[in-house]
Amino acid sequence: MNEENKELANLLFPHINKEVDYYLNLYKRRELSQEQKITRFAPSPTGFVHIGGLFSALISERVAHLSNGIFYLRIEDTDKKREIEGGVLEIINALKNFDINYDEGCISDLEQKGNYGPYKQSERIEIYQTFAKKLVEEGKAYPCFCSNEELEEIRKKQESMNILTGYYGEWAIYRNKTLDEIKSMLEKNIPFVIRFKSNGDFNKKISYKDVIKGLIELQENNQDIVICKSDGLPTYHFAHVIDDYLMGTTHVIRGEEWLASVPIHIQLFRALGWKPPRYAHIPTILKQDGESKRKLSKRKDPEAAVSYYHKEGYPSNSVIEYLLNLANSNFEEWRKNNPEKNWREFPFKIEKIGTSGALFDLDKLNNISKNYISRLNAQEIFDYIYNWSKQYDMTFFEIINKDKEYSLKVFNIEKDNINKPRKDIAKWSDVRNVVEYMFDDLYNLENIKQYNFSKNMSKDDIKEILLRYKNIYSYNDDKETWFSKLQNLSENLGYAKDTKTFKANSSLYKGYIADTSNVIRVAISNRTQTTDLYQTLQVLGYDRVIKRIEHAISTL
Repeated sequence: MNEENKELANLLFPHINKEVDYYLNLYKRRELSQEQKITRFAPSPTGFVHIGGLFSALISERVAHLSNGIFYLRIEDTDKKREIEGGVLEIINALKNFDINYDEGCISDLEQKGNYGPYKQSERIEIYQTFAKKLVEEGKAYPCFCSNEELEEIRKKQESMNILTGYYGEWAIYRNKTLDEIKSMLEKNIPFVIRFKSNGDFNKKISYKDVIKGLIELQENNQDIVICKSDGLPTYHFAHVIDDYLMGTTHVIRGEEWLASVPIHIQLFRALGWKPPRYAHIPTILKQDGESKRKLSKRKDPEAAVSYYHKEGYPSNSVIEYLLNLANSNFEEWRKNNPEKNWREFPFKIEKIGTSGALFDLDKLNNISKNYISRLNAQEIFDYIYNWSKQYDMTFFEIINKDKEYSLKVFNIEKDNINKPRKDIAKWSDVRNVVEYMFDDLYNLENIKQYNFSKNMSKDDIKEILLRYKNIYSYNDDKETWFSKLQNLSENLGYAKDTKTFKANSSLYKGYIADTSNVIRVAISNRTQTTDLYQTLQVLGYDRVIKRIEHAISTL
C-alpha cells in the first residue's frame, strides 16, 4: 500500500476508524446451499411505487422463496433532496397490500428485522465511507474538486471535438494530482467528491450472461464515476455494490434500464475483490398507445402507480396473477388446470421471462380479476368489500354493514352455479354499481320517474304483465314452480313459453318468455340485465318486490 495514498485516505476520511475487515466479519457469509437464492427489492422513497417496481419485487420474491432462499427489502434513501414524506411506509404498505412477503428489511419507518441491517442506506454511511477509504488507500479512488462550471466546460469541448463525453482519461483533470496539491485544496475547504479510478477501455467490451437476456456484450466503463458525493453520501452505483455483497445477494433482479450500468457495477465488484452477483434484467412494462407502444408514464397513466389498484379495489391476488402471467405466459394455462391452488404453488421460472417489453393490458387484468372473484364465496366477497369500502367508500360500508345477513345473501346470488359462476365484478369499486338496486338506501323508488322498459312493448302490455304477475307471485315458490307460473303467464298473455316455440312460429306470438321476465326484471331493478331473476327476487323478499312492482305500474 502506497504511504501517500494511506495519508490521503486519512485526510479525506479522518472520522473513519474501522477497517473493512470489521464489516466483512460482522456480515458473515450466509450459510445457504448453492440452490438457495438471495434476492432483494431496493426502491428509493422518492415517489409512488410503480407497477414495474411491484413486478420486480414479485419476481425477486418468487426466485428467492421457490429456492427456499431469502428475499429482503432494502431502502435506498441516500437521495435526500428527492425523498418524499411517508415514502418508506408507502413502499412497505405496497408490498403488504399485495401479499409480497419479505424475510428481512424495514417493517416500519423505525423498525427493521434481520441480521444484515441497517436496511436503510442512510444509516450505513460509515460502511460506505470505510470501503471508499480502502479504495483511496489502494489508489483506486481519488478526490475530485471539479466545479459544475468546469465539468460543463469539459463536456462542451468534448462535444466540439465529437468525442465521447464524460470524466475519463486526460479529461479527468484531478485524477493525478499530487498529495501536496490535494492538501492545498483541502485547506481551502474546496468541496470535493470521491471518484473511482477506472482502468476500463471504452473500445473494448465485456461479456456477461444475463439470467433473462442471455449472453450480452457491453462496452467497458472508462468513466471515473463518482462513488461518494460532496456531502459524504454514496452514489447508487457504489452503495448497492457494497450492500449486495455484505448482505449476500446472489441475484440482482431489476429493470432493463439498468442494463447499461452493468460494466460499472462489475468493475466496482472486481475492484473490491468480490465476485459479482448474477444479474437479471426484466423487460420494461409498456402500454399500447395508438399504433405504438410506450413506457407506462407516471404522469399520464394512473395505472402506473401501485396505489391505483388498491384504491380501485383490485384484489391483491388478481394483480399478482396478472403480473405472473406477464412474467411467465404459461401461468394462464396453469391457473385453468389448477383453479383452487394458491398462486405461490405455480412453478415460476425466471428463465421463461420474455426479453421484449411486457405489454400492460387493463382489459386482461379485469378478466383475470373477474375469474378470481368468481371463485370466492359470499363471505370472502363480503370481507373484501367490507375492508375496501371502510377505507374508500364509507357510505357503502355503512349500508352493507347495516344488515350483514342480507348483504351476504346479495353476494351469494348465483354462487351455487359452479360450472358457470357470475363474472360481473372485476374490482371492489365496481360492486356498488353492480348491486345498488338490491339496497333500498341506494335504490330510491321516489327518484325513479321513468323505467327502461323495452320500447318494442306497449305500456298496456307492460302494465298487464305486471298486474298479472303481482297476483301470482309467491315468495314460497321453489324455482321450478316459479318458472312454471311464469311460462303459464306468458302463454296466457300471448307470449311463447320458450325460445324454440317462438322461433318455430314467431308470427303467432307477441314475443316470448324472455320479454315477460325482462318486464319483471326492469320493474324491480330498472335494469335490463341483472343476476339470476329468481334468486334476485328471493333475496329482495316479498314486500320489497311487490312495492317495486306497484311503483313501476304507477309510472305507466
